[in-house]
Amino acid sequence: MGQMFIMGFDGTEVTPQIKSLIEDHHLGTILLTAKNLKLLDLQTIAHNAGHPVPLAIGLDQENGGVNSLFDEAYIRQFPSAMGVTATGSTDMAYAIAKATGQELSAVGINWIMGPCLDVLTNVKNQPLGVRSMGDDPEEVSKFGVAFKRGYKDAGLATCGKHFPSYGNLEFLGSSLDVPIITDSLEQLSLSALVPFRNAISQGVNGMMVGGCAMSSAGVNVMHACLSEQVVDMLLRDDLGFDGVVMSECLEMEALSQNIGVGGGTVMAVNAGCDLVLLCRLFSVQQEAIRYLKLGYEDGAISAERIRKSLKRVLDLKATCTNWEKALNPTGILDLSRMQPEHTKLSSEAYNASITVVRDKGRLLPLSHILDSEEEILLLTPLVKPLPASALAKGLAAGGIISPGSHTPWGKSMSLMSGENIFREFGRSIARKRQGRLLHTSYTAHGVRPSHENLVNRAAAVIVVTADANQNLYQNGFTKHIAMICKSALSGADRREKPMVVVSVSSPYDFVLDTSIGTYVCSYDFTETALQTVVEVLVGDLTPTGTLPGTVRQKQKTHHSKQHWLVESFDEEQDATALDDLLQRIEQEGPVNQRSELIGCSSKTFALHNPDVEEAHYVVRNSSTRSLLGFCCTYLFKSTATAVVGAILVDPDRRKLSIGHSLHTRAIRSLLHRGDVNRFQLGSRLPGVYLGIPANNQAERKQLRRWFAGIGWNTAVSRPVCSLILRNLATWTAPEQISLGVQHADFEFELVHGRAYAEPIIEHIKRGSRPGVMEVYQLALADHTSCGVIQAKRAKDGSVLGSVVLCSPGASWADALPPLKDTNDITWAISSPVISPDVGEYSTLLQGLILLGIRQVKQQQADAVLLDCVSGQCSKVTKGMLTMK
Repeated sequence: MGQMFIMGFDGTEVTPQIKSLIEDHHLGTILLTAKNLKLLDLQTIAHNAGHPVPLAIGLDQENGGVNSLFDEAYIRQFPSAMGVTATGSTDMAYAIAKATGQELSAVGINWIMGPCLDVLTNVKNQPLGVRSMGDDPEEVSKFGVAFKRGYKDAGLATCGKHFPSYGNLEFLGSSLDVPIITDSLEQLSLSALVPFRNAISQGVNGMMVGGCAMSSAGVNVMHACLSEQVVDMLLRDDLGFDGVVMSECLEMEALSQNIGVGGGTVMAVNAGCDLVLLCRLFSVQQEAIRYLKLGYEDGAISAERIRKSLKRVLDLKATCTNWEKALNPTGILDLSRMQPEHTKLSSEAYNASITVVRDKGRLLPLSHILDSEEEILLLTPLVKPLPASALAKGLAAGGIISPGSHTPWGKSMSLMSGENIFREFGRSIARKRQGRLLHTSYTAHGVRPSHENLVNRAAAVIVVTADANQNLYQNGFTKHIAMICKSALSGADRREKPMVVVSVSSPYDFVLDTSIGTYVCSYDFTETALQTVVEVLVGDLTPTGTLPGTVRQKQKTHHSKQHWLVESFDEEQDATALDDLLQRIEQEGPVNQRSELIGCSSKTFALHNPDVEEAHYVVRNSSTRSLLGFCCTYLFKSTATAVVGAILVDPDRRKLSIGHSLHTRAIRSLLHRGDVNRFQLGSRLPGVYLGIPANNQAERKQLRRWFAGIGWNTAVSRPVCSLILRNLATWTAPEQISLGVQHADFEFELVHGRAYAEPIIEHIKRGSRPGVMEVYQLALADHTSCGVIQAKRAKDGSVLGSVVLCSPGASWADALPPLKDTNDITWAISSPVISPDVGEYSTLLQGLILLGIRQVKQQQADAVLLDCVSGQCSKVTKGMLTMK
């Protein structure tokens, strides 16, 4: 009769009690946790005791946060069932199930307690959460079958759970109150039973029947697994299942108190259960065996019932084990062989599962809205650790730890380890973005003054939730923080403080709450999941996960865009209209802020350079012929770089998709060119927008989000500006800089004309950006108005650095708008290029600029302009010029 039980035990070693159950009672099936993975010992005991077939050894290994087996070196972490469903790929589900099964098989497990086939027909307050695949019966069926096939192909027997469904339970509150299914049998048949029916048709080996109550028209039972109406009639007769039926654990408090373990055992067998589950207490396990024998001897249980159950159990064992396999698990060698492939699969699965449900403000990635020096605040709840976390693992004894339900976590340990998981999450964000991050926890006490102070201090806020639909304090806290962020208006455009909510468990926390504008779901908070979330937040990974089930359809939004007619720019006919548009945009800016368009005219954008192909586009009012938008594009032949030089939209016509229509036309036209190597935003020629405008920081962040939203990588963008030195007649070079240049091992020379072109052009090719080559070619061609200062290495004459001098009378001066923005006579020092092999970068650049200023001063100029200053160049020139 021991073959009709599935039992577990406490401890890390084989106990005398479990040894007695195997030897004296011929216990045939063991349910293990990681604390007692003594598989070979158990099978050897059974073999020596004369068992005709090996033990069936079962384990819960659902992945995500429910892993009985975890070892950082050999066992891979995969997403939860719902996380896998979020990938949208049943092929991925199959591969993960097969990989999981292979790892379990290698250590001697032959029966997995899965797949979990529950449909979340009521997502609120359901403890199952991400252990379910979702709320769509057909989707759960499809993925459930894929999981089942993967386990089977790995050599494991399978067990669907939790029949008839844990997806819509009502809880009365007391531990002695049994959760209740109130759906009628007809309702269950149309939804919750669909995945079980399909799994049965596909040959699932076993089925776990839950211990919940059922109360509706036509069915009224206290515990489903003890009811003949549920097991024999519904599961076997109606659904046609003839595999092994396993009961819920009879040690559950409500069942043991209401009925008793012995009486429950007899009822479970008579209801149609082939295996009765008793997880760990030896005394109740003995009671169950005693009552099963008593029930048979008293005639309460028929011999036929026992015979059928034994046959089903033996048939299941025949599909997954034999003595050769049971006594010789492949172990570490096989796990080592599988590790690279399974590690790659784990990474692919998590990359495909992370879901951005909404990003209304286009806050992601954070690099689009924040500079590295700006602080982020991370707010996280205090939660118990997941067993699959190496941080939690470090708190447990041994190299393998058991699931939280079997681990005696103390309160302080739970809080500490929960904090550590998220502390590492915060550190990873800080490391990835190379910026500062503040981190603190929150509890049921709500928003404290310290939280408000940190929110006010930070430039952006990330709030983490874990099952906020069950832990309502998290919901309230998050909504309160959102309110603070909405009221914390800042910047010239009075934008609310950016806030991102990351749900690390159930996606249903804020899935339909659109007041949370940016909402990300990871489906578990193992370290692997959180590291993948970090990659999404900083822009290293583009998220592709989708919400599971019917919520996905509810979340679909359609952003209405107007499609404007985009026409080619006609320089002759549209020049005046473009000048008017430039003037309207310039006047629209803040009074105390210089516009990048000062000095611009329609002539600025027309290069007429044989080495540059240009095509410009407009959106116009067809009646008045005024321009509503303008976009200029260039193809620099020297580097095969396609450039979107500027997109201008009438201030009164913004947010109407004019810019989007212009951009789409521009990119489509540039893509038709077969000789493009790369694309770039902004250009040195013409020098209107050297990149995304940097004068207004709030506007710059908006524009970074906009360009990122249409496909540009703005993570590497950097502010670029122009510098100007006025009152040149009274200017003298700083003594320290002059001395440094005098003692440097460089020779500086001013050259004019094409005779010097070859060595300079070769130098430019080695270290310049698109547009710079053309600037030098124009300067060398116009020897009366321009010149080039070159720096040579004294010992061999090789060119190490150069700058261009340009007078206001040069043929291409219109392409440098800042030259026109002054009543003074202003020359430009443009396009510095320093060879990558130069060690004394600062000294060389300062020498070039110093000599350039002296040359310009000799021309009786009033001011000098240095364009395209960024990064290191800005630091080098600090003290020589003043910002314009």
